[in-house]
Amino acid sequence: MTGTRKQADQNSGPNGEPREKQSRTAAGSVQSVDRAVSVLEILARHGEAGVTEIADELGVHKSTAFRLLGVLENRGLVGQAKDRGKYFLGAGVLRLAGAAAVRMDISQEGGPVCRELADEVGETVNIAVLDEDAAVNIMQARGPASVTAQNWLGRRTPLHATSSGKVLLAHLPTTLREGLLARTLPRLTEHTVTGTVALRGELEAVVGQGFAVAVEELEVGLAAVAAPVRAHDGKVIGALSASGPVYRLTEDRLTELSKRTVAAAVELSRRMGYGF
Repeated sequence: MTGTRKQADQNSGPNGEPREKQSRTAAGSVQSVDRAVSVLEILARHGEAGVTEIADELGVHKSTAFRLLGVLENRGLVGQAKDRGKYFLGAGVLRLAGAAAVRMDISQEGGPVCRELADEVGETVNIAVLDEDAAVNIMQARGPASVTAQNWLGRRTPLHATSSGKVLLAHLPTTLREGLLARTLPRLTEHTVTGTVALRGELEAVVGQGFAVAVEELEVGLAAVAAPVRAHDGKVIGALSASGPVYRLTEDRLTELSKRTVAAAVELSRRMGYGF
């Protein structure tokens, strides 16, 4: 290979384009992202702004600002008042912020409640939130009686086979709940409830009594109770659960554990602004 050929190969990227061109393209993409974020920050400060104002603050041509706004508008992150030509933050920003706020707030406020309940009952305590068609655990605390080092953090568990999942499922809007119940529900153990009619009955009981119980429905030897965690508007945003081995969580013990779990969930809901 000649020196010229070697130099050409060294100056080319994986797709054959000159590395200098690829670097410029990457830098341009990063700059576009930075400018798009800046647009959102400008609108957050001013409430609303026109293309000219935004272009001036960014230090770019109006056509560049207009293209950025068009992309953000297509994604629902900004909206436009057609009569005034002004742009404002769109519902997409509220959706993203709301989802992030709920997870951050419930994690932050839930930590002390989880640890206190775990110390009080001696079992493993979790907070789970809805993740499409599953419950995902975002907080965990282990009590002194815990005999397993199993980590539930980040684990997605089926709604129909867990106490947390049943709480979340029971409080979904009817259309969403029925859509999930219409799916084929896997039988994980001989105790897993998979029949739609039977599961509907359980979910009605969950709403009525304020907690859910699952005994060996997810795993053989595991029992759990869970209660709903509510936001300031009363919407159920999570489930607080306590779990342990069935040999320790007898029927009487589960009854007592449900009372304490409900009380802890009420406290966490209060911390989230519910009841004021």
